[in-house]
Amino acid sequence: MRLSWVKLVFPVLALATGSLYLRSIKHEVHSHAERLQRAQANNSISGQGILRRMNGVDAHVSQLIKLLSKMNEREAPGAVKAPEPMERKAVRKLYPNSPLFKKWGDELSEEEQKDAESLFQRYGYNAFLSDRLPLNREIPDTRDHRCVGRKYPDDLPSISVVLIYLDEALSILKRAIRSIIDRTPARLLKEIIMVDDHSSNEDLKGKLEDYISYINEEHPNLVKRVRHTEQLGLTQARLSGWKAAVGDVVAILDAHVEVHVEWAEPLLSRIKEDRTLVLTPVFDRVNFDDLEVIRYFPAADAFDWALWCMYESFRPEWYALKDESQPGKSPSIMGILIADRKFFGEIGSLDGGMKIYGGENVELGIRVWLCGGSIEIIPCSRIAHIRGAHKPYLPDLSAMMKRNALRVAEIWLDEYKTNVNVACNLPPTNHGIDIGDVSERKRLREEMKCKPFQWYLDNVYPLLDPLEDLAAYRSLSNELKPDLCIDQGPVPGSTPILYSCHFLMPQVCYYRNCGEIYIGGIKSHKYNSNRCLVDPGVGQYPRLDECKVAKQKKFHFLWDFTQGGAIQNKETKRCLEIAVGADTYYKLIVQQCTQQHWKIQHILKGTER
Repeated sequence: MRLSWVKLVFPVLALATGSLYLRSIKHEVHSHAERLQRAQANNSISGQGILRRMNGVDAHVSQLIKLLSKMNEREAPGAVKAPEPMERKAVRKLYPNSPLFKKWGDELSEEEQKDAESLFQRYGYNAFLSDRLPLNREIPDTRDHRCVGRKYPDDLPSISVVLIYLDEALSILKRAIRSIIDRTPARLLKEIIMVDDHSSNEDLKGKLEDYISYINEEHPNLVKRVRHTEQLGLTQARLSGWKAAVGDVVAILDAHVEVHVEWAEPLLSRIKEDRTLVLTPVFDRVNFDDLEVIRYFPAADAFDWALWCMYESFRPEWYALKDESQPGKSPSIMGILIADRKFFGEIGSLDGGMKIYGGENVELGIRVWLCGGSIEIIPCSRIAHIRGAHKPYLPDLSAMMKRNALRVAEIWLDEYKTNVNVACNLPPTNHGIDIGDVSERKRLREEMKCKPFQWYLDNVYPLLDPLEDLAAYRSLSNELKPDLCIDQGPVPGSTPILYSCHFLMPQVCYYRNCGEIYIGGIKSHKYNSNRCLVDPGVGQYPRLDECKVAKQKKFHFLWDFTQGGAIQNKETKRCLEIAVGADTYYKLIVQQCTQQHWKIQHILKGTER
C-alpha cells in the first residue's frame, strides 16, 4: 500500500467537490483498520506496520477534508463544479394494473419489468427483488421494548427448525436458512430440516444442494433435506419434518420467513416451564411487492365456523396486564407452531387425513385444548412472514378447505358440526363430500379422554356464536316465481331485491327461531352484527339494517315463518311478498298478506309445517 494518496485523491476533489466521497474513503479506512485489529486479536497475526500505515492514510484524508471545506467557503476561482444530474428518461410502464408495481419498480427498465412480473406470477411475491437483496439483510427489531434485554435460562432445550416449501424462490429459501443460523444461538439450534413437497423448480435441486453443502461445511450436518416423491400437501409435509426431527423442541415454519433476533429463546423458555404448551410467535408481514417488514400487533389466532383463520383480540385479562410482552392465550394457531417434540406426538401430532391445504391448524388448536394442552402467542418471539398474493398448490383452495373443515367437524365438534355445513353453504346432511376415514382419529379422542366441544365453547372460545337457534338457511324463494331468489341487492346499499337464483352468498338467507331473518351471510362471532330484514312500517319496500341497531331502535325486524307458508312481521302483521312493478319486473315488497308462500332450501329445526 502506497502512502502518497494525495496525488490520487486531488483529481477526484476537483471533479466532484468530493467531501462526501472522502468521508466514505475515511469510513473504509476505519473499517479496514477495525478488521485488521480483529484479525490480529483472533488469529495472533502481526499487523502493526500495516495499521500504522493505515493511520497515516487516515491523517492525510482528514487534512484533505479540512482543505476542501476552506475551498468551498472561498468559492475559489476555477473550481470545477459537480455536473448537473442528468434527467432520467421516463420508462414505459408495461404492467400498470399489476399489484407488483403499485408502489414499487418505478426505476426498472422494460426488460427488468418483464423479468419481475414473470417471477411475480410464478411465486406470488417479488422474487426479482429478493434475488438482489443480501441473504443476511437487516430487518427491524419489532419487539416490545420490554422484550429487549430480557434474560432467559442457560439450560434451554434444543430446537429443530422445519421449513416447509413447494416451488419457492431459491433466494427466499437461502435467506430463511441464513436468518435462522444468524439469529439462533448455536448451542440451541440442533438442525434445520428442509421439507420439499415435490417441487418442480430446477433451482431447488442442484443450486440449493450446493448452498446446503456450503452451509454444512461451516456447520457440519446442520441442514438436512426431506424430499417427497409426490406432492402430499401441507399437513403431510409438516408431519415429515416432525418425524425427521431429533431436537427437544420442534418449530414447524413456512419457508418464506425471516426470523427476528432472539426469536427462539422466549419460545424455548416457555416450553421449559410447561411442556404441554403449543406456541406460536407473532408474525410480522413482509409485503409481497417491496419486501418491507410491517410490524403486527400481538393478537390471538382464531377462526370462523368455516374454520378459516383470522386474527382476533386476546381475552380482556391480557389487556388488563398492560404489558404487550406477556404471552396471550389463543383458541388456535395460524399454521406456524412450536411444541415439545415428544408431547406433540403424544397428542396425535397432525391429522394425516387432511388433504393439501387448510383446516389442519384449527384442528390442532381444538385438539390441544380439548386433550390436555393449551395454546399461547409469544409476543417476544417474532417472525417476518411473506404474505403472498397467491398460494401454492391449487388455484382455488375453497373445495379442499370445505372438505377438511367437514372432517374436523365430524371428529371434534359434536352437536355443533352442522354449523360448518351452514358456513360452507352446504346441505346439513348428505353433502356428498368424501372426508376420508375418521375412525382412527375418533379412537384417539376416546383414548386421550378429551373434553366435549361444549367445554371449548364455554372456556376457550366463548366469542364463537353457537348458532343454537338457527332453524333454516340458504336460498329463499316464492312459489309464484321459484326461479327468483331473495338477494341482498347492491352493496353498499340496504334494499333487498329479487334476482335470478344463483345460490351464492349474496342470496344465502338464514332464519332463526327468535324471528330474525338475515340476508347475504351470517356472522360466526357474538361481537359481530348480522343484517336483519326489516319492515319499515310505512311504504312498500323492506330494508336491511344491522340487527343490533334494529334492536336498539326498536325496528320491526322479527318475523313468523314456517316452510311453505307466509313470512309475516310479528309487529306490523304485514307480509313479505312479491309483485310485478311498473317496469314489469318482479319486486320484493311488504304489504297486507295475500297468502303467498315461501320456501327456504335447507331446514334444520322448528320451521316445518
